This record gives sequence, C-alpha cells and structure tokens, in this order.
Amino acid sequence: MTERLEDIAAAIVATGKGLLAADESTGTIKKRFDDIGVESTEASRRDYRQMLFTADEAMRSCISGVILYEETLFQKTDDGRPLAEIIRAAGAVPGIKVDTGAKPMALFPGETITEGLDGLAARLAKYHEAGARFAKWRAVIAVSDTLPSYGAIKANANALARYAALCQQAGLVPIVEPEVLMDGEPGTHSIERSQQVTEQTLRITFEELADQRIRLEGMILKPSMVIDGKKARKAPVDEVAERTLRVLKRTVPAAVPGIAFLSGGQSTEEAAAHLSAINAMAGALPWRLTFSYGRALQAEALAAWGGKAENVAAAQRAFAHRAKMCSLAARGLWTKEMEKAA
Repeated sequence: MTERLEDIAAAIVATGKGLLAADESTGTIKKRFDDIGVESTEASRRDYRQMLFTADEAMRSCISGVILYEETLFQKTDDGRPLAEIIRAAGAVPGIKVDTGAKPMALFPGETITEGLDGLAARLAKYHEAGARFAKWRAVIAVSDTLPSYGAIKANANALARYAALCQQAGLVPIVEPEVLMDGEPGTHSIERSQQVTEQTLRITFEELADQRIRLEGMILKPSMVIDGKKARKAPVDEVAERTLRVLKRTVPAAVPGIAFLSGGQSTEEAAAHLSAINAMAGALPWRLTFSYGRALQAEALAAWGGKAENVAAAQRAFAHRAKMCSLAARGLWTKEMEKAA
C-alpha cells in the first residue's frame, strides 16, 4: 500500500506531539560535546542519540518524529538494530536533514544561500529506502536595517520549493524551514522589523511553493517565531505570540496541516513559554502548531549524560521532563510553575 504524504504529515503534527531535531552536523555536535568534555566520535555520537531515542516515555508520549543527520540514519544500536527502527518502534517517524548548509551568496554581502540540490533526487531515494519518511531543508534569512534583500529571500525560497518538489516526488514529506535569524549579526533589530521580514519571507516562500506545484497537504512549515533580535530582547511573551499568529494568518494557506516552530536562539524555557502562549491565544486555526526543537529539547539531557553510560537513566529522565514541557506547550497548557515542580 502506498503511504500518503497527507497521512505522514498529519502524524508529524499529532496533538501534543512535536519533532526532535537531532540533525546536528558533525561540526555542531562536536561543539556541544566539547562543552561537556566528551570527544566527538562516530561511536559517542551514536551512543548519545541512542540514549535519546530509547527514552521510551518521552518518545511515545511527546515525540512525533525525529530529524536525523545522514550518519545517524544508517547507524545501528549496540544490539544491531538500525536507529531508524528504534524511532519507528516508539511510534515516531524518522526523517532526514538533506541540505548541505548555508554558504555566502555571490554578490549579496552578508547573506547566504542554502546548497544541496545537486544529486538530491538520488539521495532521497536512498533515504526513503533506509526508512526516512520526511526531510528537512533550512534557509537562513539574515536581518538588519537593510537586510534581507528581495533577491536573497527569493533565491532561498526557490531552493526550498525545488527541494520540496523532489521530496514529494520521492515519497517524503518536506519540512520547509525559512529561518529569520534572531541571533544573527548585529542582532539589534526590533520585533516590528522581525514581523515585517518574517511576513515577506513566508509570502514569497508560498508563492515559490505554488510555482513548483507543491501539494500543501503533504508538507510541514518550520518557521521562526516573531522575536526581536538577540541583543534587543524586550518583547513580552504575549507580544511574541500575538505577532507570530498575525503573520501566520496572513501568509500560511489553510491547506498546510501543521506548523512546527524552530527554537532558534531561545533558551529552553523561553521556547516553551512562547509556544504555549501562541497555542493558548490561537483559537480555531486551520493548522496545528507544535515544536521542532533541537537544543531546546536536548540541553538538559546532554548535560546530565556527560558521555557516561551510568548517566543514561538520569539523562533520559531529563529528556522526558523537557519533552513533557514542550508537549504541554503544544497544547497551550505550559506554566512556569511546572518547571519548578520538576
């Protein structure tokens, strides 16, 4: 029986569940491991991710899917089972990051274009065979008083749409991630500027998706929330929620099944507070609103693990707590007191 993209997308945005972004590149995870004094090797990376994916309570009740780095998709557990199989056994969908990163864009100082379209069709066929059922591509939009340029937004949106078309053709749900940077340089932009750029970016992205004949019912949007720059942070939680919802209502077609926010530069608690406020304020919407968090889901578990086998149970408890907080936030039910209770 052919799997329908619509069904996979619906499973990814199931009520109260969200995505674990465990797709850190080898360079990024090395930085995270350096912080806890662990050497980054293929084995240590596998042990860490195996620890997360076998945290049964968290995976079954809070996680709908896991975004993997290519290396992880083909790795096996201690007892020889593919990690993708462990994810499926927990009732979650395995997915894969497929872009090759944001590179400086020619003739556009201070802006980037995400690469990775060359040979993507063949890679997607290989990933599908290995068990992946969705993919992710991240475009990076820099913000300042003068950036982004229309040309950079347009080029990145076009790449996102072409990636999405290749995914749908290969039987994978594309997660479309146009990240409007909160923590880029100089990071002093106001929340008004963030709203303006986010709205323009999403509008152009959906125009490009339409041009590439993307079936909106079989995709997920992974946007940034509307937040002021990292060095200018003063907007209260409710304002972030209100402006984010306003932009989404203006730009995201009703046919899209769900929106999974990235945490981009927010602290663990901020990411939960903002998501909860957005959901509490949302009312009746055509799409589900959930999380697709990396660091905001993993930070405490990583610190508790510290690379030691004897810490696995403690790290899994930390991960279960954080996943539960995000799950509550996806229902609009998170409160600060719940953090303290834990």
